[in-house]
Amino acid sequence: MDIPGILHADLDAFYAAVAVKEDPALVGKPVAVGGGVVLSCTYEARAYGVRGGMPLREARGLCPNLIVVDGTFGAYVDYSKAVFEIFESFTPLVERLSIDEAFMDVTGSVHLFGSPATIAREIRSRVRESTGLAVSIGATTRKFLSKIASQVAKPDGLIVVEPGDESDFLRPLGVGYLWGVGPVTKRRLGELGIETIGDIADTPLDSLAASLGAGHARHLHALANLKDARRVETSRRAKSLSAQSAMRGKIRTLSELTPVLYRLTDRVASRLRAKEMNGRTVTIKVRFGDLTSITRSLTIPTPTNSTSTLVGVGTQLLAGVVEEFPRHETTLLSVAVSGLGAKDATQLALDVDAVAGSPRSLELEALDESVDELREKFGDKVITHGSDLMSGRTSFSDGLSEIMTPGEPDNDD
Repeated sequence: MDIPGILHADLDAFYAAVAVKEDPALVGKPVAVGGGVVLSCTYEARAYGVRGGMPLREARGLCPNLIVVDGTFGAYVDYSKAVFEIFESFTPLVERLSIDEAFMDVTGSVHLFGSPATIAREIRSRVRESTGLAVSIGATTRKFLSKIASQVAKPDGLIVVEPGDESDFLRPLGVGYLWGVGPVTKRRLGELGIETIGDIADTPLDSLAASLGAGHARHLHALANLKDARRVETSRRAKSLSAQSAMRGKIRTLSELTPVLYRLTDRVASRLRAKEMNGRTVTIKVRFGDLTSITRSLTIPTPTNSTSTLVGVGTQLLAGVVEEFPRHETTLLSVAVSGLGAKDATQLALDVDAVAGSPRSLELEALDESVDELREKFGDKVITHGSDLMSGRTSFSDGLSEIMTPGEPDNDD
């Protein structure tokens, strides 16, 4: 059945919208969520030129009356869960992209709920009634096109592109709507006189490849010519697990950053153990106040999900970054573990060169299991790191974007 049955739903200014719902005094005011960088902002703030990814200093310069909030991570999770339950009430084919957006294939649901347009309107209505949030939806025959349609529909809109109308909808749009076109690619395309997606479709592939590289050129040329056969995937095997924390930008010492590293690594390690998985590669990412980022990774000999081991590796990497960039303001710290595989019977001890399965390793594994059991029974906050209590620091907005893609600025207009 050739119908616009692929939906892309994207909650509008999600983090900021939730912050306003949690504090009605913020309604109608310019609000930004973030630490050193704007993660999300209300449309009242956007009227001043404030955007996701912008340093807060710049945002305050554009909007002196900007209200900045850290937000509450638990609230984001609750709102997201409520919205995804609505999505799943219409189709089991839901592909979560992040905490606030998803693809849905409703092709098989039309005999129950009506046309894709009807389903999309009902989803928007139920999300509004249940959570008070606005969701923009694009409905087309292709995934990438539905994502573009939802962006064009913002804020709080719905666009349905019927079969046969795709080219007329797509061709006039600016190249920035395509996946894979960032500022650099947009500038290079502009140098070739390419401004619209239709221009990309009409440009010989060889000409694009000369400027963008063969792989990137093929990708953009295919999308511009409506070639996207991907299906909605309801499950993906995780390539990595990560957690990150946004913070107010200032120069921070290793001792100030270490408690944050502990919390994030502990979070990742706990999730690894819950999934009965191990990982081999630890990666940390530090973002600075000027929006530049530094990433450092280390692959260890034996896969592990030991909190102590992963903390040890992460601390080593973080110490190197702080030593290399001692005068840089820090606005985000991220910890990721990749090289994932099923948990086996051995664990890596705290010392990377220690023998797996040694008494020390078994003690650490038992400790992790005990901590996990206590948290499952009494909640995540029943045990915390001593460094947290000693530091007394509570200004970090931990976990604002820990789920899925977490941490990326919300720049959805």
